[in-house]
Amino acid sequence: MHPSRMRLSHKIVLVFIFTSLLVGFTVLRTPSETSEPGASPADKAMEDLSRVEYPSLKNIKWHPHFIQPNQTLESLFGNDWIWVARFNRIDRRHVYPGMTIKVPDNIADIRGYTPLPRFYEPARSHDKYILVDLTEQWLGGYEHGKLVISVPAATGRAEAPTPTGQFRISARDQNHTSSLYKTQNDEEQYPMDNAMRFHVDEKSIGYWIHARDLPGRPASHGCIGLYDEAMQKRVFGAPDKPVLLDSEKVYAWAVGEADYEDDSGNLEELEDAPVVEIRGELPRYLPQSPFRR
Repeated sequence: MHPSRMRLSHKIVLVFIFTSLLVGFTVLRTPSETSEPGASPADKAMEDLSRVEYPSLKNIKWHPHFIQPNQTLESLFGNDWIWVARFNRIDRRHVYPGMTIKVPDNIADIRGYTPLPRFYEPARSHDKYILVDLTEQWLGGYEHGKLVISVPAATGRAEAPTPTGQFRISARDQNHTSSLYKTQNDEEQYPMDNAMRFHVDEKSIGYWIHARDLPGRPASHGCIGLYDEAMQKRVFGAPDKPVLLDSEKVYAWAVGEADYEDDSGNLEELEDAPVVEIRGELPRYLPQSPFRR
């Protein structure tokens, strides 16, 4: 006997069932075009600040946190958002869904955090002395060796390094703008509010300490950038309520009217201004997050 042949009608039914299952599986696996896009930890293009290694964090327990849609530093940490921002060397405008930041296991561990020594012997004989640590991406202001100002910074990238050594502030310009670089929209020269020049190289390029964006890593063309959310609101429209104003604070302390004549707001040469010491190397980028807990 020959095996019974499947009737054509049965074949049609089976093909219909198989096609329906395949289409159904595809629909279940494919997200709707109207669905909200979600942050994905697998997205390699997103910034991962947990990979930036700072020596001072060895004794602080922390873990990576992946920023989800609608999360902000304020919504995550309340009034302690400032400490988390400083811990990551980042400003609020650069925290976005899809990136990863460092979060201390215990917020109390980073209140008052500074990676710089509370007393620095080389600054003992100076009324005012500025120390910039490239490895820590941090700036400290000292009075006779005692740390009185401690703020995060963004220094030059590897391809545009900040010079190291000992310098001295030689000029101030409260309303300085870059002669070389423009804002991202290419509409105006990049603002450098509260600028203090500490070096001019052989090509007559000036290096300044000034207000800028802080993205949580070395990012400048060689200058040293400090928080200034007032500048960011004026130029970029965010944040709504400026809080982080480190560049104003350091400028007033180092070259303000308390020690010098009235500030015209324009470029002014200075004498006997604070020494600026820049030390270290750029922080190391780990191949992957250490996930310390």
